[in-house]
Amino acid sequence: MALADKHQCREIITKAICGKGRKFSTVTHTVTPPHNPTSILGAWVINHQYEAVRAGDGIEVIGTYDINIWYSYDKNSQTDVAKETVSYVEHVPLSYLDPKHRASTQEVAAEATQEPNCVEASVSSNKSSVSIRVEREFAVEMIAETKVCVKVCPNGCADHDDKDYDFSYEDGDYDDLDPDLLDDEV
Repeated sequence: MALADKHQCREIITKAICGKGRKFSTVTHTVTPPHNPTSILGAWVINHQYEAVRAGDGIEVIGTYDINIWYSYDKNSQTDVAKETVSYVEHVPLSYLDPKHRASTQEVAAEATQEPNCVEASVSSNKSSVSIRVEREFAVEMIAETKVCVKVCPNGCADHDDKDYDFSYEDGDYDDLDPDLLDDEV
């Protein structure tokens, strides 16, 4: 058998997702309004902005958002809105990382899978500030050049022209799959 008749492999350099991670977090902020609050009438988070940068073994999401608190004071006889801008740095570790990626070609991206949201607001025990609990979640990706190995057919793709491939789906083929085991990150 001649060398040309054997299948060969080649390495191809391509851009691919070489790292992934996800992180859910809950943080507590303290806001001190100009008046001592009696009760909280509403609390919300707006104007969320962020960017992602590569940092150590993960990706850092650096951002800001505004916390607005509608509260009553003076024994529930007056209302006001207190606003505070909060800065944060969230380190998201990479649960998957291709060790053969080219570090000089790295690009990172982050997506807020759950925008920062106030889940609880309460007047603190000293009656002069408000504690706000905020939940947020990020999914991150690192894209870089990496090598993939492909099989090369010396006679070109014509080798496969006479093959009949059946990609049809028969109803019921996947009825026995447990949807809880499926990984949406594959």
